[in-house]
Amino acid sequence: MRVSFRLNGSWVSVDVEPGEILLDTLRLRLGIRSVKRGCERGECGVCTVLLNGEPVVSCLLLTAQVDSMEVTTVEGLGSDPLFKDLAEEFARRFSIQCGYCTPAILLTTYAYIRKVYEGKRKASVEEIVKAIEGNLCRCGTYPRVVRAVVNTLSRLTTAP
Repeated sequence: MRVSFRLNGSWVSVDVEPGEILLDTLRLRLGIRSVKRGCERGECGVCTVLLNGEPVVSCLLLTAQVDSMEVTTVEGLGSDPLFKDLAEEFARRFSIQCGYCTPAILLTTYAYIRKVYEGKRKASVEEIVKAIEGNLCRCGTYPRVVRAVVNTLSRLTTAP
């Protein structure tokens, strides 16, 4: 079956098997390596992508379900100033250790920050923790991730 969707800002059209999951389409057919294979049960979050701007696990999503939708991976956010700022803050805070979960956590926190900033509301540490709870990190860098999100939001709200 033929499925068309926007991937990182560009339309793609790909032939897929009826039961093919988005994770396999992205990695095996389209060469997107930031989307990782983990538990394959939707529990670890390393296969997270943004679907129409919202974080979803791609291991539980059939590719056919994203027809005519927008799929974003970290490869598609390289020129986004907010994403760049967040990624730099992750580096400054040493929020990255082995790096396996990093793309998914970056996408999840990016979506959270956009939602908070565009909604012109205040974030709490508890809310940030809740936002990233679907992303497992074996290195245990959660406190550093939270600090990176807090710092990024702080800069956004104090910018001229």
